[in-house]
Amino acid sequence: MRVPLSWLKEFAPIDLPVEELVLLLGSLGTPVESVTEVGGGLDGVVVARVEEIGPIRGADKIRVVKVDAGGDEPVQVVCGAWNFEVGDLVPLATVGTVLPGDFAIARRKMKGVTSDGMLCAPDELGLPGDHSGILILPEGLAPGTDFAEAMGITADVVFELEVNPNRPDAMSVIGVARDLAASLGVPFTPPTPAVAFATGVLAPTIAVDDLAACPRFTARVLTGVTVGPSPAWLANRLALAGMRAINNVVDISNYVMLELGHPNHAYDLGALPGRGLRVRRARDGETLVTLDDVERRFTAEDLLICDAEDTPVGIAGIMGGASSEVTAATTELLLETAYFDPMTIAWTSKRLALRSEASARFEKGVDPLGIDLAVDRFCELLAAAGAVPSDAHVDVRGVVPAPALVRVRTDRVNTILGTSLDDKQIAGYLGPIGFETTMAGPGQLDVVIPTWRPDAAVEIDVIEEVGRMHGYARIEPTVPTSTLTGRLDDVQRDRRLLRSVLTGGGASEAWTTTFLAVADLERCGLDPAAAVVVANPLAVEEALLRPSLLPGLLRAIAYNASHRLSDVWLFELGNVFRVVDRSSLPDEREVLAVALAGGDASDAVAMWHLLVEGLLLEDSELVAAVAPGLHPTRSASVVVDGQAIGVAGEVDPATLDAVGIGERVAWLEIDLLALLQARRGPGQYRPISRYPSSDVDLSFEVDEATPAGQVERALREAGVAVVVEVRLLDVYRGPSVAGGRRSLTYRLRLQAPDRTLTDDEIARARQQLIDAVEASLPASLRS
Repeated sequence: MRVPLSWLKEFAPIDLPVEELVLLLGSLGTPVESVTEVGGGLDGVVVARVEEIGPIRGADKIRVVKVDAGGDEPVQVVCGAWNFEVGDLVPLATVGTVLPGDFAIARRKMKGVTSDGMLCAPDELGLPGDHSGILILPEGLAPGTDFAEAMGITADVVFELEVNPNRPDAMSVIGVARDLAASLGVPFTPPTPAVAFATGVLAPTIAVDDLAACPRFTARVLTGVTVGPSPAWLANRLALAGMRAINNVVDISNYVMLELGHPNHAYDLGALPGRGLRVRRARDGETLVTLDDVERRFTAEDLLICDAEDTPVGIAGIMGGASSEVTAATTELLLETAYFDPMTIAWTSKRLALRSEASARFEKGVDPLGIDLAVDRFCELLAAAGAVPSDAHVDVRGVVPAPALVRVRTDRVNTILGTSLDDKQIAGYLGPIGFETTMAGPGQLDVVIPTWRPDAAVEIDVIEEVGRMHGYARIEPTVPTSTLTGRLDDVQRDRRLLRSVLTGGGASEAWTTTFLAVADLERCGLDPAAAVVVANPLAVEEALLRPSLLPGLLRAIAYNASHRLSDVWLFELGNVFRVVDRSSLPDEREVLAVALAGGDASDAVAMWHLLVEGLLLEDSELVAAVAPGLHPTRSASVVVDGQAIGVAGEVDPATLDAVGIGERVAWLEIDLLALLQARRGPGQYRPISRYPSSDVDLSFEVDEATPAGQVERALREAGVAVVVEVRLLDVYRGPSVAGGRRSLTYRLRLQAPDRTLTDDEIARARQQLIDAVEASLPASLRS
């Protein structure tokens, strides 16, 4: 945004060197991108009217132009710009002029054609703007007039400011001036328009169908309008701000928008059927030719301004239509000023790829209570050109945003900023920028946030304002202190340990998608009714959140198998989502899953034992259970501290066939939080025996209902100190085993830390182990 210093000085007596002002603006959150000094080096530049444009033989990028510069004969120049036409007024630098930057104008020949001067672009005159075209001047200026005098240009400085999205108030001259005045401690004087409204004019008809998208809409009629060129001072100020003067009505509308930050739009009331407006959502496929002569097509999400007969005449908050454009024949105006929902304007602007000065402000949020000032300012400026503002005024309101009330704690301000401010100092910083404060108690202030600051809503926003006004440069830098300096917390360390154990066990970490289709769950034997449905899925066919990691990891194994990569071992840590009660939030938790292609249930058990040893779990066992998607007789529930926290086993062959996997797959899925919160034993190392070990195999016949884990626990708790390892070796069902029973074969490793075991010691240990199992379980040793 370009802001002339002279404009800022109308609201605050700013007397600061330009270099210091640049630094101050940056500290207030509006960094200065460039500084342009204007009004110097314009001696010899005059107003000229284009009379004739012709080609030059052998040149396709330049033309010969004859202009009336107020003399007896036309002046001939050669120009490479193409943005002007016959009849346009342009600045002419005559021969002998030295333009800003010490660029001297002399008589030159190009392609054999003499050029007695130069038509100037804005940047060549030291004015804001680029070199893309010649500066087009407003109508009504006499050819030959001194350019600076005709345009009311005096020495000035123009700041080009970077306005961040969180500062909508800084998109106005008054907003920038308010900040500067507050920081400098000088008076701030906003405009107070004096308007006399005439009576006897019929009020316009206004209807707002969607008060959520348009909470406030005002319309006022002005009569006796004479459309013509703007006064030089106004045209010049717009030029310094980067806008081209068009006519007094359009220019005043732009001027008010730049000055107060509130867009407005003037319609030719005589060209509005029904002498009124209607605000409504567009109908799909509806079109409008906008002021830039482009036909726009709308959807039901767009907000339109229509005439009283429901024909679109403008895109709300973005651009007006060509049908009601102000022309030289306009004598009555309908001035529309409104407050629109920011997201509604942003959505339409982005979809249409149509961004205007108005939409840029509405998207960030304008002041809904500043409409009256903007209307009065427009009426005051146009009344100076003979227009008569009438009391024919309509103001339609819905739920208009009101000033927010925020409790601010003084100690919190000082903690965040690193300052030692008191209540009075904080109030002194906030008052000049419009934040009203009252004491709510010792060390507490109630702050009313002005409606022109929609970016501020909570305490931390107000603290930021205090910091801006106090000046961040005045805050002494300190190094934050913390009890945690550069180390992982317990959960982070445990997660790394799990990854280390699993990769050490031969598995690779995978990532699978959170979104699944109904068919994905059905193929894995999971109930789609228990899955959470996404209201706005990325893909319609994948509208469910995963209740298990099984579908994703099986899909990854199937993909690898299709590329001739078998025996792939994968693990994943990820969130799953399950519906517990339709009236409450879903159950979301993080789980650890391991899929071992080519492995069976014993591999899943072995991987679980690795985790038990890695985490030093004290109380864990596997209990036979049936789990969705797993083999009905080769699956178990993982129990830790008496609580089931997951499943282990082998994927059901029917599930593997459904997903296209031709090998067995072992499966382990654990609730990660429950696993990490389980009781753990001491992390002590055990000495390694230097003496030989002996292996003993024992086969027990047990009921099908007896978990293998119970047999293993009985062996470990038999009181035989020399047992260092117990491993399930084989599971057998066959003719030699009674119906409803199975044979479990365990290999036990016996080893003493200080000697070699004798045959008698091994025999006694063997018998003690057998007795312990047969005494505690319905089990018998197979011969």
